[in-house]
Amino acid sequence: MNMKRFADTLLTGGCVLLVVAGAGALAQSNGVQTMDRSKEWPTYGHDSGGMRFSPLTQINAANADKLQVAWVYHMKPAGAPVPPPAPAAGRGEGGAVGDTPEPSQFGRGRGRGGSGFRPSSVTPLVINGTMYLSTPYSRVVAIDPTTGKEIWGYQLPSGTPATRGVEYWPGDGQTAPQIVFGSSDGKLYSLNAATGKPGDTFGDNGIVNMNTPEIMRGLPGRNALTAPPIVYRNLVIAGGTTQENPPLGPAGDVRAWDMRTGKVAWTFHSIPGKGEKFNDTWASDSWKNRSGVNVWGAISVDAQRGIVYMPFGAPSVDQYGGDRAGDNLFGNSLVAADANTGKYLWHFQVVHHDLWDADLTGAPALIDVKQGGKTIPAVAAIGKVGLLFLLNRVTGKPIYGVEERAVPQSEVPLERSSKTQPFPLKPPPLSRMTMRPEDIATVTPEIEAGCRKLMEGMQMGGPYLPPAYNRLRVQFPGNHGGVNWGGVSFSPELGYLFVNTNELGQVSGMKDHDPKTGPAPNAGQGNRVDPGGVYEGVPGGGRFSIRNADSPQQLPCQQPPWGQLTAVNVNTGEFAWRVPLGVTDSLPADKQKTGRPGNGGTIATAGGLVFVGATDDSRFRAFDARTGKELWAYKLKGAAEATPMTYQGKDGKQYVVITATGGGFFNNPVTDDSVMAFALESSK
Repeated sequence: MNMKRFADTLLTGGCVLLVVAGAGALAQSNGVQTMDRSKEWPTYGHDSGGMRFSPLTQINAANADKLQVAWVYHMKPAGAPVPPPAPAAGRGEGGAVGDTPEPSQFGRGRGRGGSGFRPSSVTPLVINGTMYLSTPYSRVVAIDPTTGKEIWGYQLPSGTPATRGVEYWPGDGQTAPQIVFGSSDGKLYSLNAATGKPGDTFGDNGIVNMNTPEIMRGLPGRNALTAPPIVYRNLVIAGGTTQENPPLGPAGDVRAWDMRTGKVAWTFHSIPGKGEKFNDTWASDSWKNRSGVNVWGAISVDAQRGIVYMPFGAPSVDQYGGDRAGDNLFGNSLVAADANTGKYLWHFQVVHHDLWDADLTGAPALIDVKQGGKTIPAVAAIGKVGLLFLLNRVTGKPIYGVEERAVPQSEVPLERSSKTQPFPLKPPPLSRMTMRPEDIATVTPEIEAGCRKLMEGMQMGGPYLPPAYNRLRVQFPGNHGGVNWGGVSFSPELGYLFVNTNELGQVSGMKDHDPKTGPAPNAGQGNRVDPGGVYEGVPGGGRFSIRNADSPQQLPCQQPPWGQLTAVNVNTGEFAWRVPLGVTDSLPADKQKTGRPGNGGTIATAGGLVFVGATDDSRFRAFDARTGKELWAYKLKGAAEATPMTYQGKDGKQYVVITATGGGFFNNPVTDDSVMAFALESSK
């Protein structure tokens, strides 16, 4: 183990929406009858710590197979024009190599949107009996969560609202409760939760410009939001997307704004500047104006302790770091800071000197780990590399230990890859981290033959196999994960952490670039290089998969499973159970249970259930949280690349929600624009 690096790591300092029907009690607040917040869904992760656990029990393992459609809400208004293309893609979710940009918020993935539908991955909120969600049609809406009837809608003057949802601020007695969210063109909005009208004290008529001179630094690019911000007291805290390339551009800083005025309360520098601690992890002036190192996923807050947890992504650009020698903090790090001031407390770097686009992605889950009669306040950090780090959330110290292991070194002449990478002693890797020729998929003779042809001359190995030079290599996990923004959910009753993982490799490589020929080509999305740099991508990069002409589903070239759902017992660090997640419809019936890649996450309930969509087979599923047995599956019109939510309506029924429009990052057709409710009994 590299003890110096380990010690540094431990430094401290001070759509189709499915809805499912259960019963519950009403609470009294200031003389007004309101729903129990824990039985609704008041923030993206259900609680500010991102556990995504609901105490509702009416839907349970005994009756989940009886779920039925209750109501449908169409996100696209009648006669509404199709939104214009969004700005160019930023540093966030990785798109499939070779895919053409779609006019969506990310400019990523390929949707077949001839119908005018647009993909959505929104997780709605339900507060005091009202549902709030963003739509891909430049609107934020409030609807009745028991009927699906629209209450109000707000049309953005420009851009589209954050794809994955909105946040709620309860007000302060003088300012009314607000719905707050970001947009694709770098605006932060605050709307009156009751009326949908812009807040008159927040910024300029309810709008704050996020693209300030301090962030933009006089360089081209943008800072936008694809995930909901998070509220702590009277602050709203958010990161944002930045560019994938070129390497210099807008900052990836995290900021907090005062909800009463819209003024910036604090800023956390994602890359330490001159004179700041850890600036020396960037060689020479390579830190200066560097882009990337941003939080494009969700942020978590320990409201009791006043600590904010920020999961940072990789520096720009993805494949090459020869111009930024060093560990490059706070790239690929979980950082804890004082939520009131933004003051640094501690960090843990998951990947040193990233060359794989191995961002920390999902919201850090604030959980409790029980050992030897003691309860340890913990945080679960996980990202695209598929390694789960369970840390003490007060100190940042690993609960099960971490060791630095030697990893393969780069053959690219100007690269200086890290000699070691951190590995948790427990739990085991959640995703495949290596590839050998003998691991080739033999599901059918056709798949095996196609994959053998794809693999010819390809470099293999791992984990942490660096980009190849003058040839192609396959990286596991691929640049989409592992685990992407779907993150994890947690059952405090079982002590199980639930995580769905992709098993999809990425093919890429680099070769010398002659600047006389113009900008260096990327050779496809996901193989990003500096267009003004000394290297360019080797042609032929992309997903480590082949395709059946009759199906949009990719056929990965390693043996299944191609997607999994895992329960980790955090009290032991071991897997409690693990099952394939998803089916490959184009295969013979007896070979379809392969698991599938996808996007989105899980939720857990006190009813003993885990709900998940995510997979590109367009299913929404319920699993027994204790055993991993699949209890229910519903075939959707489009892939559900979103995270579900559940709540109790005013009618006493429990509802579960998932967005399933299709589209997204796996070449799924965009086929629907609906919010669909499922319940044990059909509603009116």
